[in-house]
Amino acid sequence: MNPPDSTLLVRNATVLVTMDGARREIAGGGLFARNGIIEAVGPSETLPATADRILDLDDHVVLPGLVNCHHHLDQTLTRNLPVAQNVNLFRWLTAHYRRWAARTPEASRTATLVGLAELALTGCTTCFDHAYVFRNGCTVDDQIAAAREIGLRFMVSRGSMSLGQSRGGLPPDDCVEAEEDILADSERVIARYHDAAPGSLLQIALAPCSPFSVTPELMRDSATLARAKGVRLHTHLAETIDEERYTLARFGKRPVAYMEELGWLGEDVWFAHAVHVNAHEIGCFKGAEVGVCHCPSSNMRLASGIAPVKAYRRAGVKVGLGVDGSASNDGNNMLGEARQAMLLARLQISLRPPEGPDTTLSTSDPSRDAEWMTAREALELATLGGAAVLGRSDIGALAPGKCADFFALRLDDVAFAGGLADPVAAALFCTPGRAAFTVVHGRPIVAHGEIVSIDLAAVVAEHNRHAARLAALSE
Repeated sequence: MNPPDSTLLVRNATVLVTMDGARREIAGGGLFARNGIIEAVGPSETLPATADRILDLDDHVVLPGLVNCHHHLDQTLTRNLPVAQNVNLFRWLTAHYRRWAARTPEASRTATLVGLAELALTGCTTCFDHAYVFRNGCTVDDQIAAAREIGLRFMVSRGSMSLGQSRGGLPPDDCVEAEEDILADSERVIARYHDAAPGSLLQIALAPCSPFSVTPELMRDSATLARAKGVRLHTHLAETIDEERYTLARFGKRPVAYMEELGWLGEDVWFAHAVHVNAHEIGCFKGAEVGVCHCPSSNMRLASGIAPVKAYRRAGVKVGLGVDGSASNDGNNMLGEARQAMLLARLQISLRPPEGPDTTLSTSDPSRDAEWMTAREALELATLGGAAVLGRSDIGALAPGKCADFFALRLDDVAFAGGLADPVAAALFCTPGRAAFTVVHGRPIVAHGEIVSIDLAAVVAEHNRHAARLAALSE
């Protein structure tokens, strides 16, 4: 944490992207913050001349910190397993369940640090993690301690699985927990850690894993507890056709209708993926103020489908972005995820023929220009969109009263050579590289392209030892 009355001055950015109400992009811009909260944003000459810490960011573009709305940091331990490289979601999960169950608290610590370090190096300042495998001595406390160690703003779920194979679920019985234990630990974690105050660095959510790994009773009980304690609710939903077939066969309903029956459509809920939805269901999300986390890389990697992000935005549904589990993406690159969201939305144009008798125009038709996702739209998903999905009004933009969470990219980097006619769009159109600086609540986590809050090399070496042990296990 910053010392009392600590101040930060950022000045002389080539462009400072505010994402404020006017979407200002300020040439020669900067900001002034005190104790992690922004007091002023504007042209550098309008800001105070001195501060405890000064970042002179000439030849940089500065953007609000990116918000990762769905992740499984422990999966960093099982990236790129050969047995799971070329399979869809259900087979992929089956290959991983027992490996995740075999991790240790020490392994969980290194996975959390490695994942958060990669995220920070790509501009992410806030991460939500969906942890849900706990029959191994691991607890949410392990990840919380690691997040505090590195310094990112953290939201974590006390997730859960209770429906094993013997009762019709997908996970093995020895990977699920008793529901009374889940609810008791959920209450413990909320009481100990959840901080609802503005500027909070740590919040808790409740997140039963999926319709095929928890019972309807646990879904309802988790919602009741979350609402009694004032925390948010999260789960995977409508990720694959297999899931849709499962809920139709078991409950006689499509996934969204099943959630509605359970009382899970509300402004305190956000769903990961939400790929396979129809127009009526999109309307249900809007009406209930449900949020959606789009995970493009994971959806491509597992051949799950393309979420209708532009349709969500047209309908006014809250949409953010998620890197998703590092074993269904194999990376933790949040800026890269924003780029993937932009590109995948563009691919979707060619898959949806234009209206009318002439279907030959497709993407060349100027009347369809509004269907193209722009770089600025994708950056908005990764900042303001993510903040809205997580229920945070204090992050996602650079404006007075907001948290001093931001990152900076060096414009003299080789990746941007020749692309500076629009430095903001270059952050996505040009191959995203490392952030030069990433600052959380006024504290640098990345400086000059390197993690400065932990000894990353030592963490990576230990992490690889834990990962090798899990890779050697059988399914």
